[in-house]
Amino acid sequence: MKKLLLLNFLILLSSSGFSQQALGGAGNIISPEVHEDNTVTFRLYAPNAREVKVSGEWMPQKEWATIPAEMKMNKDSVWTYTTKPLPSNLYSYSFLVDGVKMTDPNNVHLVRDVATVSSIFIIGNGKAENYSVNDVPHGTVARRWYNSPSNKEKDNRRITIYTPPGYETSDESYPVLYLLHGMGGDEEAWIALGRASQILDNLIAQGKAKPMVVVMPNGNYVQEAAPGESSKGFYKPNFQLPFTMEGSMESSFPDVIDFVENNYRVKAEKESRAIAGLSMGGFHSLHISRYYPDTFDYVGLFSPAIMPGENVKSPIYENLEETLKQQKENGVELYWIAIGKTDFLYKSVEDFRKTLDQIKMNYVYRETEGGHTWSNWRDYLVELTQLLFK
Repeated sequence: MKKLLLLNFLILLSSSGFSQQALGGAGNIISPEVHEDNTVTFRLYAPNAREVKVSGEWMPQKEWATIPAEMKMNKDSVWTYTTKPLPSNLYSYSFLVDGVKMTDPNNVHLVRDVATVSSIFIIGNGKAENYSVNDVPHGTVARRWYNSPSNKEKDNRRITIYTPPGYETSDESYPVLYLLHGMGGDEEAWIALGRASQILDNLIAQGKAKPMVVVMPNGNYVQEAAPGESSKGFYKPNFQLPFTMEGSMESSFPDVIDFVENNYRVKAEKESRAIAGLSMGGFHSLHISRYYPDTFDYVGLFSPAIMPGENVKSPIYENLEETLKQQKENGVELYWIAIGKTDFLYKSVEDFRKTLDQIKMNYVYRETEGGHTWSNWRDYLVELTQLLFK
């Protein structure tokens, strides 16, 4: 009996050790520390480092690269840096230790953007309250697999779907927003980087947005799912995949709509469908909505690419003006375009607006500060969703 008790104790001790092996963490260092005045202090214990820098979204940039700030080491071998007061927002950052980029070992909150993983923090008391987790009713985020018979490369595909608070306990049918990511993104992008579920939860709770289903497909035609979530296993993501902006995504998009309308309680009519996206997703939204001109009553283009490369030949992109005219004649409740003043796609959007003006297409145009950034796209989603299905 004593031997049995000893054996059970050893098993318990062993399993407890395994279950708690990650509790050691990185010590008692707090990083980042957000102060009451919205300054932020970063700390990193690195006694053998010769140079440590911090690089963050709030810092000035030069040719797409952030100019990092030097950190200073104190007597305890902890490198520190404190920012100036920062505006309310969600920020990503990383450390550079002797030239090697790394995340903050004291901060478990991370996001992946294509192949880059960064640490994040939120400065509240402002617009970031829209994409913080607040004490409000929460919707459900599901990762589903659906069959896409039109896709000749990957007919079994992963999709992310947000259903609003109360969906499971009601018999109500809801309008749908199809929300598309940019190049290098996937079905995780709008949830992780765009904070789509938090934004919808908060706006719905405040009565500013209608309860809606939000559908976030993978816009990469040859990619069945986000890296690490598919049969391909663990691999380093690529920024641009084959069959990215040459018509395949647009031509197979009815499969997404069919799956949603056959599996969710949604209103299956034009006035209850919206489509929006950022960059490549804006490109897809533009062309899907005009190629199927009687499908969507609401269109949102966030920093959109406009036309494919010169070598792309597809019927999807032919007769731009004629199909836009058809879309206009069929009626569009809201055609919404937004872009930052320093966005590299600004000129192409400006030219596209001239085309819309020539055919007398009604649209709403929002021009903001900044460039091709998630900070802008989160704000655009906040604005657009408050205008849908009213």
